Amino acid sequence: FTQQAYGILTSGKIAEAMDLTKEDPKVISRYVPVMKEKELAFFTSEGPQAAKKLLLARRLIEAGVRVVNVSISDFDTHSKNFVRMKQLVPIVDHAISTLIEDLDEREMLDDVTVLAWGEFGRTPKINGNAGRDHYPSCYSIALAGAGIRGGQVYGKSDKSGSEPAENACGPADLHATIFEAFGIHHKTTITDRLGRPFPISDGKPLPLT
Repeated sequence: FTQQAYGILTSGKIAEAMDLTKEDPKVISRYVPVMKEKELAFFTSEGPQAAKKLLLARRLIEAGVRVVNVSISDFDTHSKNFVRMKQLVPIVDHAISTLIEDLDEREMLDDVTVLAWGEFGRTPKINGNAGRDHYPSCYSIALAGAGIRGGQVYGKSDKSGSEPAENACGPADLHATIFEAFGIHHKTTITDRLGRPFPISDGKPLPLT
């Protein structure tokens, strides 16, 4: 794995993948949403150009990178939640849908799993700064691509979005689901340096594949 990673980094493929001057201008413009950036932007938020990160992700996958993590700031909305969401949600929604369409058109979607999630949710109650604070009990994620059947909703929150009402699951279950989607049994073991076997996941696959 070290040799593979080193090979990718030194082959020039990464540098080429990160060079958007080599991409079709029509594809670049397709990724970037048209919106009133100056009217809606919060001082810590990224603008519409941040959507290009998902185009770079597609180019990195084409170059041989196996896992790409993309972050768009700033969803940490302890204040002015609703104003900031008007800026951020259209960017992320547009970028992810464009990425999925682009992967599908390039016949890559069957080999790439797309996940959109954060490390926790936001409080159901609005605080005194018109914001929402950290909240681990209930939140949503989206999955698409390889091995995941589209058009499904798994689980349900209560009416206030405070707690799971049906089919509660956690990160370990999502890990197991991803492994299963790629044809890797979630109880497959790896061995540490002391010869001890460990399962790659201690979760249960969700019925999404």
